[in-house]
Amino acid sequence: MLRAYRAGLFPMAEGRETPRLYWLDPEQRGVIPLAGFHLPRRLRRTVLNGPYTVTADTCFARVIQACAQPAPGRENTWINGEIEALFTTLHHQGHAHSVETWADGELVGGLYGVAVGAAFFGESMFSRARDASKVALVQLVARLNLGGYQLLDAQFLTEHLAQFGTEELPRAEYKRRLARATETPARWLAAPDPAALDAAIRALHG
Repeated sequence: MLRAYRAGLFPMAEGRETPRLYWLDPEQRGVIPLAGFHLPRRLRRTVLNGPYTVTADTCFARVIQACAQPAPGRENTWINGEIEALFTTLHHQGHAHSVETWADGELVGGLYGVAVGAAFFGESMFSRARDASKVALVQLVARLNLGGYQLLDAQFLTEHLAQFGTEELPRAEYKRRLARATETPARWLAAPDPAALDAAIRALHG
């Protein structure tokens, strides 16, 4: 799987109950800019002063299970049992990571993805409370910037991700950036210094 990610491929299933996996290599690739990430003002206030607590790598299995559940407008997902098993194994090996959003001790949002060198491949996110997944994304971007990452892959450009400055890259350009990023060392920060994390969030542009 790590070799596939280095080559620009990622796996998906046709549905939650289908066993077969497909490797995708789209002509246009969604990329969230780490240096030019757009943080809307209202969301910035929520991240800095809102009701949520954010952690990383504390309950990876619960996050991917939540991402696989049906939600309004998403009655079926591409995360089947094999996807869950593969990414959970990658997590145990130190290659896959999660960011979790909590409210009053309850898991209300989060995301997960894979890290290879200075590239992070975002896979899926979920939200059970207002802005919970967005808060996780902002925290992810701040942690990636602190850790020296160069590329945040979003797979596809969606209306939801467009608000953060997500852009589409042609396959050839994406793979050029990917090759540089995967050969560059970076550090995943599950528990960064709180002051440094706060400063990294405040440095994001509105």
